[in-house]
Amino acid sequence: MSDVPDLGLDLESLFQPAWTKGKTETNRFEKFTGNEGVKPERKHGERRGPRPEGGPRRNDGPRPGGNKFGGRPEGRFGGKRDDRQGGRGGRDERFDSGPRRERPEPPAPLPDLAVTFLADEKGVEQLARQIKMTGRAYPLFQIAQLILQKAERYSVRLTVKKKDGAVVQPLFVCALDDTPWLSEDEAVAHILKNHFATFYQTDRTPTDPPKGTYTFVAQCGMSGVILGPPNYHDYQNQLRKLHAERFSRMPFDAFKARVKIVKDEAVVKKWIEDQSFKTEYACLNVPEPLKLPSLEEVEKHFRATHKDSIVKSVETFVVEGLKSRNLKCSGIYQLVRTEWESQKRFPLQLAMALSKQFSTHGLQFFKVNKTVVHVGVARPQFLDLETTPVSENIKRIVDFINAAPKCTRRKLVESLAPSPAKPAVIEVKPDEPKAAEDVQPTPEQTAIVVDLHWLIHQGHVLEFADGRMETAKKPLPRPPKPEKKPAEGQTPAAESEAPVAESDAPAATETTPPGEVVAETPSETSAPVEPAAAAPEPAPTAEVKETPPAEEVPSPS
Repeated sequence: MSDVPDLGLDLESLFQPAWTKGKTETNRFEKFTGNEGVKPERKHGERRGPRPEGGPRRNDGPRPGGNKFGGRPEGRFGGKRDDRQGGRGGRDERFDSGPRRERPEPPAPLPDLAVTFLADEKGVEQLARQIKMTGRAYPLFQIAQLILQKAERYSVRLTVKKKDGAVVQPLFVCALDDTPWLSEDEAVAHILKNHFATFYQTDRTPTDPPKGTYTFVAQCGMSGVILGPPNYHDYQNQLRKLHAERFSRMPFDAFKARVKIVKDEAVVKKWIEDQSFKTEYACLNVPEPLKLPSLEEVEKHFRATHKDSIVKSVETFVVEGLKSRNLKCSGIYQLVRTEWESQKRFPLQLAMALSKQFSTHGLQFFKVNKTVVHVGVARPQFLDLETTPVSENIKRIVDFINAAPKCTRRKLVESLAPSPAKPAVIEVKPDEPKAAEDVQPTPEQTAIVVDLHWLIHQGHVLEFADGRMETAKKPLPRPPKPEKKPAEGQTPAAESEAPVAESDAPAATETTPPGEVVAETPSETSAPVEPAAAAPEPAPTAEVKETPPAEEVPSPS
């Protein structure tokens, strides 16, 4: 038997021939021609069909909402408009979600102040000590970027700019918390907001509550300040006072539109209680007792009594790094933030300040591949092994570094003075703790390290921050200066200076053949750079000796 399940299909009746089923069904598609739904083609000049009786012709009159010719309604400039989508002359109701949003105000211009980032002097001293101990050369700009990463490593100096002797942007400092400000008004507002209790004391005395029955009050929709009933005599004063103190940048009409009417009994009761007390401000730190009725009088009294001794105008002010990230003045904060981001990308200004600080600690500067400025203990100085008497260890070190690219200190010591083989451990008891073995360098390794230390501090070998070492390259000789051709009608310089050449003591630079005395020039891989604060070195004229042209200079043994 078959295991195929029954699907409810009558296979016997479906697979029987048609003559066994009796009467056949009628053909439902016998009248189908295949052209149903296709519009018949109309010949030229042929009308579409008879017009129904009483129906209007095509141009008998304008359509509802159309023009006099029966077409679509016209827009503002005569074009046709689609009422469904608004078209050119209308506005689409589907996209009419309300009043248009106002464009945001452009950001305020940054104040015209000079911003300088200064590295912490103690941190620079520790860096200089580490560079001297290790002898490695570090990229100056990477050090500047590392300093800018953390605020405790630097400070910010603000300096005013002058034009024709006048200050472009004044700078003020609050003596209470050492915060910089762009104007006296900002500083005074800051003091009255954050240090109000230092100068004034608020006293509230009970008084008669407002007369009348009040069922609703007006409340600011942004700050939540209760302004009172709109029909109260002090309502307009409170409204304009709140706008001037907290929302002065906002148009008054827009601010007024945010005021809402509140009918909550608790809110109304709170306003009545506030009006049932009289607020006065007692002055502190004054010889005679004085009470002021309003905050406006408090500000006038502060300006007349305390402002000159607390708010001071300065030309230069230094802010600590941590405080510079939380400045209260928005303009100065944006300026410092912008300058910090600029220096983070390319810290040229901080690198120049670092070069002055490092030069005071005796460090030197040079360029690698004529691009990257490095700071180290010495400038590159080429060591000529053929003419300079040195020990065999130094020759081995220099030859190995020249032969091994990307050589490191560890690789050098292991290659020139390998460590002896360690003895095999026979037994180790599990109960006894393992003592750390102190690896003592061999005398050969110590000699290699001492000679390498001398080469690095003399500038003959450069060890970079990543441990890679290379020797100082031989400087290229300077090309001879081209002689100036005398103008027509003038005597050549050699003939005019003939009596000077016949003197008993000729100059050393004149008798020295070209190429014998080579000045210090930047090499292809490392070019020395003078620091910004270092004094220029005198020319080595005293070391140049006159050499007879016929005699040969013996090489030092």
